[in-house]
Amino acid sequence: MQGKGEIQPLTRRSVVGAASIGLLGLLSGTAHAKDVLGWGYPPLGWSRPRAVLSRSISLRHRHTDESVNLVYYENGRYIGGALNEISYFLRDHRNDAVKPIDRELLDLLYALRVKLEINRPFDVYSGYRSPETNARLRREGIGVARNSMHMYGKAIDISMQGVDNRSIARAAWAMQRGGVGSYRRSSFVHLDVGEVRNWYS
Repeated sequence: MQGKGEIQPLTRRSVVGAASIGLLGLLSGTAHAKDVLGWGYPPLGWSRPRAVLSRSISLRHRHTDESVNLVYYENGRYIGGALNEISYFLRDHRNDAVKPIDRELLDLLYALRVKLEINRPFDVYSGYRSPETNARLRREGIGVARNSMHMYGKAIDISMQGVDNRSIARAAWAMQRGGVGSYRRSSFVHLDVGEVRNWYS
């Protein structure tokens, strides 16, 4: 046993432990410096906000004329009932098919609203899109991807009243959380939580 103040001999376990602690400290410091919202530095994925106790979402559907405004995350956990309600709200409005909406997509919308510093609902043009609907739209010549992220509950087409679509697209792209598509002749911006990429037409 060594006395207080004596130098402890280095062992493999102590070296690995110290390295791990140092790495965690470096990563947490980077995340804090890069993202004051506490969402985590992009390569690390999403992390729980440090100062945000709850996350809410406010949406208005352009096709069904329905609205939803609720808290979906609180006290460190997602709220099952709220997630179910959002998934139903973002159902395929052409055939009422429902699929669970990816939580990262909801977190992206929440973070985007915070980044825009505007407390208004997003107008939704399309949420979940069933494979049947996606195939029919392709047959009709509508420009949808064969393997659209909408079919997995990982994409949404939105706008916001009083906010230019270019501003929405720029803010979403700055977060580097997935795909951002902006269409010159369209009234919405496409967002998804797939690979980080963008396109304009």
